[in-house]
Amino acid sequence: MTELQDAIEKNVRDALSEDLGAGDLTAALISGSATAEATIVTREFMVQAGSPWVDATYRRLDSKVEIEWLIQDGDSVPAAAKLARLHGPARALLSGERTALNFLQTLSATATVTATYVEAVAGTKAKILDTRKTIPGLRLAQKYAVRCGGGANHRIGLFDAILIKENHILGAGGIEAAVEAARRLHPGLPVEIEVESLGEMRQALAAKAERLLLDNFTVEQLREAVAVNASEGDPPSLLEASGGMKMDALRPVATTGVDFISVGALTKNIAAIDLSMRFD
Repeated sequence: MTELQDAIEKNVRDALSEDLGAGDLTAALISGSATAEATIVTREFMVQAGSPWVDATYRRLDSKVEIEWLIQDGDSVPAAAKLARLHGPARALLSGERTALNFLQTLSATATVTATYVEAVAGTKAKILDTRKTIPGLRLAQKYAVRCGGGANHRIGLFDAILIKENHILGAGGIEAAVEAARRLHPGLPVEIEVESLGEMRQALAAKAERLLLDNFTVEQLREAVAVNASEGDPPSLLEASGGMKMDALRPVATTGVDFISVGALTKNIAAIDLSMRFD
């Protein structure tokens, strides 16, 4: 939570700096003593995410701004719903409007897309995971939004988990050598390894990798991989399906029995939710 709060403050500081520069020239036309009320409204269905970034935006601009959230992060809301009411100095409300909405519409987009993927696999054991394909500078923000949408986080970055991929395998001299190096350098950390065939999967099982990323396997290959894992894994590894996971293929993949499905589209193929801030 401390890491997330630090990220929120940095995100907001950077966003306000690039938008305000030396000051809001247009807001300065309004009396500094003027107050106003405003409402944030969505023009389309959404799953909300991003309220801490809105709060931090106005907290940094003027502590006199009061925000009443009518919708909580993680809630699904219909078009035309009122999300929040704001009251405070008019200059601050105007100067923070775009920054606040940028965060809210972007993170709500990620949460909304995630929720559709989670719904598509409902009733199966598969969990929807995000990836590192995030907007630069918004890694923790988008991973927060994925959780708001009901998904789960994969590793945060390159520093907190081991995922051995094709080029790592080539550089290390093979699957067994790569896993051995991981055990030696980072004892106690679980090892995940990307495999592109059942043959590579068997090598990874023999090396006792705790988790296998099944890259671009067909549905039939995934079913066979689940069976191989159950019969040859000692113990069985956790299985993650990955690679171009489109919505229409999601349910068949989930019913194969894999544990996870990782989806880059949750954070990279998003369209901002249509929001507005209306002044009363």
